Amino acid sequence: MNIVDDPRKVGAPARPARPRGLLLSHWSAELRILLVAVLLAAYFEFANHDFLLTNASLVNLSQFVAPVAIIAFGEIMLMIGGDIDLSAGMVFAFAPFMMVFANVAGAPMWLALIAGLAAAALVGFVNGAVTVWLRLPSFVTTLGTLFLINGITLTISRGTPVEAPGSTTFANVMGAWGYSEILWTLGLAFAMHVLLRHTRWGLHTQAAGANPLGASEAGIHVNRLRLGNFIIAGMLAGLTGILEGFRITSIDPQAGGNQITFLAIAAAVIGGTPLTGGSGTIIGGLIGAAVLGILNDGFTIIGINAFMFNIILGAAILAAMIFNIHVGRIGRRGSR
Repeated sequence: MNIVDDPRKVGAPARPARPRGLLLSHWSAELRILLVAVLLAAYFEFANHDFLLTNASLVNLSQFVAPVAIIAFGEIMLMIGGDIDLSAGMVFAFAPFMMVFANVAGAPMWLALIAGLAAAALVGFVNGAVTVWLRLPSFVTTLGTLFLINGITLTISRGTPVEAPGSTTFANVMGAWGYSEILWTLGLAFAMHVLLRHTRWGLHTQAAGANPLGASEAGIHVNRLRLGNFIIAGMLAGLTGILEGFRITSIDPQAGGNQITFLAIAAAVIGGTPLTGGSGTIIGGLIGAAVLGILNDGFTIIGINAFMFNIILGAAILAAMIFNIHVGRIGRRGSR
């Protein structure tokens, strides 16, 4: 039967074809960085058989990877749209104190947790509002809130750590148990992957990052997406700080900082998200964080100077950016 004669086809809008080349390029990038992670793990395991085969090593590795990866998920959502959040490491320290203050004020732990996340979301909203509505570069906006939030946290805490609140069971779920942080990470990776690749929000974020003007003309609310992704990034940074606070059983105003932010951005870049925006994957960021964790623990176990980690990290970021830029150019030429 002719397609035109099929009543099911008449008047039905054509389904847009999936960008197969783009989809394959995402997966190939993830597979490449996964291969790097496997090869590094194999090398360090060969050099020292205690690298992966002991429970202590696996816990240590997972506790390095988890906070870097969770913050990286938020940075990836922003970087795809051409933005970045430098204040994540300070929100990391700010949100747990808001949780503690809510608990001290009489709120049950579950409500105190929500209060901490709401405070982190508020910082994300401020970052997004200033960037979107006042048209400041996100680099400048979040550089300002970086110092602002750090100062607020130190002032309200008087620079003094406090004990993590809540029952033992609550603490174990929220990070005190050795593998709870990595389980949170895997669950969030799944949720963020679905958000980015299988929902209108994620697809529009990618479209807006690749061509903001074209996306706006197509009816996509680009500024709403940017503002929402700043809120998501803030909440993920706050949740990471809360998980880490329960893990070390102390809420420390000096925790987090620029180091965790830059490690998260590095994980995103190594995982295939270019700083120029338009593309990126959550799974790539997770694997990028794993690569950093493997390098960090591997160097420690085989006795290489810790300064070497920064040398390798810097080289990896440059190599990843050069590779991403040239692959993007090749892809654009091939699509013409």
